[in-house]
Amino acid sequence: MVDDSEQHDIRSRLQTGGQDVFAELFSSHRGRLKKLLLHHVDARLRTRTDLSDILQEAYMDAFRRIEHFLRKPDLSFYVWLRQITLQRLIDNHRAHLLAEKRSLKTEVSLSQSAYSSQTSRAWALQLIEAQLSPSQVVMHDEMVGRVERALESMDDTDREVLMLRHFEELKNNEVAEVLSLSPAAASNRYVRALKRLRDVVLSRSETQ
Repeated sequence: MVDDSEQHDIRSRLQTGGQDVFAELFSSHRGRLKKLLLHHVDARLRTRTDLSDILQEAYMDAFRRIEHFLRKPDLSFYVWLRQITLQRLIDNHRAHLLAEKRSLKTEVSLSQSAYSSQTSRAWALQLIEAQLSPSQVVMHDEMVGRVERALESMDDTDREVLMLRHFEELKNNEVAEVLSLSPAAASNRYVRALKRLRDVVLSRSETQ
């Protein structure tokens, strides 16, 4: 699924360049990783979660485990960093919940809570803005509820594909890797989900 030439180059640089190269590569993805955290941080813990600290922890953890990445030629560097960063966020959430003496049995997994922890309205707003033409902006507020309902009615995987492409700005091959899909299946699901949203926008605009 990964770009063999790109990943080969990354692995060669990491094997010969040490921490300086790793720091450079991590820095190139830092913006994407921070955006990832912004969309997955539990709303209840947002004010107590320092994203910079989590990114620093992810950096140190990834550097310690670099040999693990080098032994997995089918794993892309960004997707590997993404996994480590999300785990650090999960650990952060768990620590806060334990500090509050909450039962871990009531803790919702990050993958299950990603959609609910961010309001569907916020996701709908961004998706609408990406699809509307300037002449359609006047309909903006009227469409939000419709797009929210469209998102909520989607198959979980279709919705996640859409979120990964639009919010995390993952490439199709990266989405496929994250969700253990073939690139073709990931692409088909994205087209299907996007068509549903576009139908919502267009059907509303045609009635104006």
